[in-house]
Amino acid sequence: MSGVRVTGLILAAVIAFTVPHGQAQVQKDKVDPPSLPNEAQVMQVKLKRAHSILDALAKEDFKSLEENATALARISDATAFLRAYKTEEYEINARHFKRAAQTLAARAADKNLDGATLAYIDMTMSCVKCHTSFRGRKQDQ
Repeated sequence: MSGVRVTGLILAAVIAFTVPHGQAQVQKDKVDPPSLPNEAQVMQVKLKRAHSILDALAKEDFKSLEENATALARISDATAFLRAYKTEEYEINARHFKRAAQTLAARAADKNLDGATLAYIDMTMSCVKCHTSFRGRKQDQ
């Protein structure tokens, strides 16, 4: 499923749950659409998930590993709109991050602690590389 479709589905679900039942038609013009998360908010969620993964690795909690890694991969899909103005290098880093998160989820499903740990390191390296690159670009501009 494309990132745009996932984002659309998320927005539809948010709207459906925020409008009281039976009043959707009456309040249609009065309800403000939910705001999309900004980049800083998304990064905070990703950071919390990454911390949860480190905690789960230390505890050999494969269920938490798989859930958090899968959530990170889905966040990458759902937030594609945030990358619309980014460079090709950023896109490459974003794809690397998503692949590492998917690999981590797969290793967790297999209960492969060493594989999950290596995928976590790979994912973390992609984070550091992307943030280093992004900071460098912001300073140059």
